[in-house]
Amino acid sequence: MFENRQKRTELAELGEFKLINRLTKNIANRQKSTILGIGDDAAILNFDQQQVLLSTDLLVEGVHFDLSYMPLKHLGYKAVMVNLSDIAAMNAIPTQITVGLAVSNRFSVEALEEIYAGMQLACDKHQVDLVGGDTTSSTSGLILAISVLGTANPKDIVKRSTAKQGDLIVVSGDLGAAYAGLLLFEREKAIFAKDPTIQPDLAGYEYVLERQMLPEARVDMVHRFKEMDLIPTSMIDISDGLASEIIHLCEDSLLGCTIYEEKIPIDPQTVTVADLFKIHPVTCALNGGEDYELLFTVSQKDFEKINGQGEFYIIGHMNETGSERTLITNANESIPLTAQGWDGMKKKD
Repeated sequence: MFENRQKRTELAELGEFKLINRLTKNIANRQKSTILGIGDDAAILNFDQQQVLLSTDLLVEGVHFDLSYMPLKHLGYKAVMVNLSDIAAMNAIPTQITVGLAVSNRFSVEALEEIYAGMQLACDKHQVDLVGGDTTSSTSGLILAISVLGTANPKDIVKRSTAKQGDLIVVSGDLGAAYAGLLLFEREKAIFAKDPTIQPDLAGYEYVLERQMLPEARVDMVHRFKEMDLIPTSMIDISDGLASEIIHLCEDSLLGCTIYEEKIPIDPQTVTVADLFKIHPVTCALNGGEDYELLFTVSQKDFEKINGQGEFYIIGHMNETGSERTLITNANESIPLTAQGWDGMKKKD
């Protein structure tokens, strides 16, 4: 389940330090701010006059990912991308990561190399240096803890708490596709559990499956904003569903909001999957999560900068303090927004 190679090297054959050396032997530094990376007790970094941003995400087997359908290389790639997304959400550029890895002896050295290969692909894509971390044993499955550093000029950093009344609410891409992909994977897992002879039926759903397995951090939007001379007034990445994230912006900025169902971008393939599972497509967008698009607000004076740009979708506006947070449906009904997306600490049914 974990690898296709015939050779299996047990972790105990190498030990911790030889394992780290093997996993990191091909890692090279690219950032000028990386003075010393892997190889000592700590990395040495120099960011000159820029401010440094730091974020950490923990991914736990059985909670955040399922290895019955998540290839290890994809897991490594996704683990890095979801961390880079947090830095992009503050209008900053990710520069370095560290990786904490806890594994049981059911994994081989070759399996861990697959994870690192995926992480390196993600780092290569965004010129991010892997500068350190730790590896240890686990009695409860695979655990990945990645910390990411990023930099930005102080004037460019965007927070969740700085939206203003009247600001336009914008998203950087279509929503709900990652959740649609998850629904398909879970369906096929259940079918396989009942009858292992049945082959997966996933043809025609490549887009939503990729959005679930290989999400992309929208670091490109940070560069795009600079090209457009545009600084959002607030921003967050959509990891837990549109409804949860927009409520975060409202609560932190002490505002209400109105968004419109007809304005929420949803890919036709997501609509097809939603119909298959008898779910309203907008539910996938509002509550599904893991899209990792950017949700941001802009001043109305910047409307012309984003109007007609195919990469941006204006879905609503921020309202005065104390007002409701509502969705206007296609039937012109006003529905209160509730945070029903992913919550890592919420009690499961």
